[in-house]
Formats: sequence, structure tokens, C-alpha cells
Amino acid sequence: MGLASVIHNSVRIPFNLDHIPRIPHSAPALHHPISSFCSVYHHRPPHPVPLLCSRRIGQDNYAPEVKRINAQPKDDISNIDKSPTQESLANEDYNSSIRAVALWVCTAVAFGVGLGFKEGFDKASEFFAGYILEQSLSVDNLFVFVLIFNYFKVPVAYQSRVLSYGIAGAVVFRLTLILIGTATIQRFEAVNLLFAAILLYSSFKLFASEEDESDLSDNFVVKACQKFIPVTTYYDGDRFITNLGGVWKATPLLLTVAVIELSDIVFAVDSIPAVFGVTRDPFVVFTSNLFAILGLRSLYLIISEGMSELKYLQPSIAVVLGFIGVKMILDYFGFHVSTETSLGFVASSLTIGVVLSLVQKSE
Repeated sequence: MGLASVIHNSVRIPFNLDHIPRIPHSAPALHHPISSFCSVYHHRPPHPVPLLCSRRIGQDNYAPEVKRINAQPKDDISNIDKSPTQESLANEDYNSSIRAVALWVCTAVAFGVGLGFKEGFDKASEFFAGYILEQSLSVDNLFVFVLIFNYFKVPVAYQSRVLSYGIAGAVVFRLTLILIGTATIQRFEAVNLLFAAILLYSSFKLFASEEDESDLSDNFVVKACQKFIPVTTYYDGDRFITNLGGVWKATPLLLTVAVIELSDIVFAVDSIPAVFGVTRDPFVVFTSNLFAILGLRSLYLIISEGMSELKYLQPSIAVVLGFIGVKMILDYFGFHVSTETSLGFVASSLTIGVVLSLVQKSE
């Protein structure tokens, strides 16, 4: 009754917060209901970040502030109130990516030089031609990766992890494809004509295609993954699988990895035949692929923001693919084009494309 009267009459009870009795560390722990509540409170599961990219599921039940946070696909969630410390960390990550790319390029150059001393100048030329070709195709593939990350609203903090798993899967798949391709070419020489047709068709598609569409809702790879992979409507940190109501489901992060893996399989249909057009040695084909894609994650962090400015890179890649397709046809009919000529054409075409893009940007 006394407590009810106090509440009813809005009587204020003074609390002296300056004097709080301290319990010595040696005192035994008290099993108080409040302490039990605090223990449960501090062990609650993390609040999931809702995903706004899915067009099949409504998102009206989430808080407006969370919607605003997830509506920024190119900004990390932690960058809403960006402090100088966070900006310095971002610059440090950027500089670290530059050092990583430089390290991978220097390693590839050293490997090519060592291969030249051991196997001769021709093998070194084949390696460098394949490496430059694969590196340029990998850069072109990054355009698609940007679209995938934007479509699924993947926070920047998680993109590096997705790329790491995607690259690991790409290495395994490309090694398998290279071994199969080598065995097939050795038994059936006419397969070179099939590879040449693939490259010529890819070249035509690159010339004929318009700007890349940012809407991937009708993309075959995206629709196939969404159909066969049960996915939650939110990101649960950097987890690929989470438990939702006692049922294990994939998070959108795993769906993103699946789409990137399948996209790389599609890319390999162009890139592997292109390197086979330069060399038939499976060791050179695989190592040139390996060095090109190992630095892809760091390269993405550097040029993801400015790739749209490389306007003439795609046409130059189309020219290179067309050239290699014609070269494979000529080789089949006995007209051999030297590896040095191929290396010079590939390097000069890609250089011209990059230079023209930079010149137009400066104007």
C-alpha cells in the first residue's frame, strides 16, 4: 500500500548516487535477481542487419535508421559517424592493398624471369603474354563483381572475405578446367576451332554490348542461386549460415559467394581458351592464371571506385580476344603467329585502352 501511494501521488524518492557501497573483490558473489538479469542481457545474440536488396520480401517492419544504414552500399556501417581514426584506417587499408598488388606483380615478374632462365626465352614470353591477358580479363571481371556487391548491398567490411572465398574457388575450378582442356586439345586438335569461335563470339559481344546493367534481378546466375539456396532476409555479421527459428539458412553473404563463383565459371569460358591461344603448356597456362587472380582481392579494393572511368578498357579487351581467336584459326591451318608478336599486340592494345580512358578523364 505504501508503494502504491507513492506511485499514485508521484512522490519523488531521493537517491544519493554519490555514495554507492563498494563490494571488495574478495567478497563472495551475490546471486541477486538483478545480477542474473544483467548476465542474460549482456549475453543476448547480436542484432542482425536487415537486407534491403531482396525484391521478393518486404522490409517495412525494420526501423528507418537501419534502412538508412543499409541503403549505403559503398559505405561501411561503421562509417556513419566517421572519425579521423576510421579515415586513417581506411587510408591504411588502401595503402596496404597497393603494397599487396605491387608484391604480387613483382612476384609474377620474378617468376617469369626465372622461367626464362630455366626454360628459355620462348617460355618466358608465353608466361608474360598469358599473365597480361589474364590480368586484363580479371580487371574486366571486377566490373561484374561491383554490380554483384551493389545488388546484394554487401557492406564493405564483408566484401574482402567474400572475394577471398571466391578466389579460392576460382583457383580450384580453373586448375580442373585447364587439365581437362589440355587433355582435350592433345587428343582433338579441332577443339582449337571451338575455342576460337568462343573468343570471336565474346569479342563481338563486348563490342555490341551497351553499358553494364546495374539491375541483376533478371540475371540467370542470380535467379538460379536464389531459387536453390534458402536465404535469410538479413546479414548476420560475417556468417555464411545462421540459425533462424531452429532452421539453418544461408545468409545473403553465402548467396553472394555462390553468384561470384558461378560468374567466374562463366568468365573462365573466355579466359582459359584465350591463354590456350598463346601457349599449349598447361604449367604456363595455370601459373599465369594463378598469379593474375591471386592479387585480385587487393586490386579490387584499389580500383573498385574508379573502374567506371576506364571507358576504353572493354573495347581493347574485345580487340585482344578477337586477335587471339583469329590466331588460333591461323595456327590450326598452319600459319603460326609468334609468341612475341602476340605479347606485343596484347600489351599495346591494353595500354592504348587505359591511356585513352585516362586522357578522356583528364579532359
